Amino acid sequence: MADVAPPPLLPTDFTTAGEAKPKAAVKPKDAATLILWRHSSKGYEVLMGHRAATLRFMPGRLVFPGGRVDFADRHVPIAAPMPAFTRACLERRAGPKIAQAIAVAAVRELEEETALRIGEGAARPDLSGLSYLCRAVTPPMSPVRFNARFLMAPAEAATGSIQGSGELENIGYFGIEEAHRLKLAPITGQVLLEFAALMAMEEAERETRILIWFQGRDNRKAER
Repeated sequence: MADVAPPPLLPTDFTTAGEAKPKAAVKPKDAATLILWRHSSKGYEVLMGHRAATLRFMPGRLVFPGGRVDFADRHVPIAAPMPAFTRACLERRAGPKIAQAIAVAAVRELEEETALRIGEGAARPDLSGLSYLCRAVTPPMSPVRFNARFLMAPAEAATGSIQGSGELENIGYFGIEEAHRLKLAPITGQVLLEFAALMAMEEAERETRILIWFQGRDNRKAER
């Protein structure tokens, strides 16, 4: 795959046209997304699915498996801890318990939405193969707000056969260019660009890179 430069500042939008806007800003809830990836003759491919048309948040959009962090995620026993760099990235904006809960939620959501497991899935997740990509915060006046962390894992870390839960439909592996031609939320497109840029780096560069987060619709920022 050709080198991919870090994406420029482009408009991002978590909302869907026609959604009502609340009168006051809603506090964003912690959320976790897992990008399961593999390398094929077509280049990098990532696991995605279309959100059901009946869902309130981003109906019909092509997304990665993910969702809100539950309180119970703080107390799930783990099979193996996440790598030190992944933990350090999460702990820049979360305490240790919440940081681990985010990683647990990513594995749990993968299982709930696709039936694929990492470790023993939601019951006893193996966090050792997770790496950190970026995070994004929904715009202040969106009716549903998340502080979403995007984690990654190679496809071989997961076991089982893909089965939809009803929340995601048409689940499968999509090439990056292919996904960009489909109905993506703009923030998902931005995260795909971040993924491509990271995978184009040498291994040694990945843990020394500037960490990125997205604030609102059009702000791509460096974490401080």
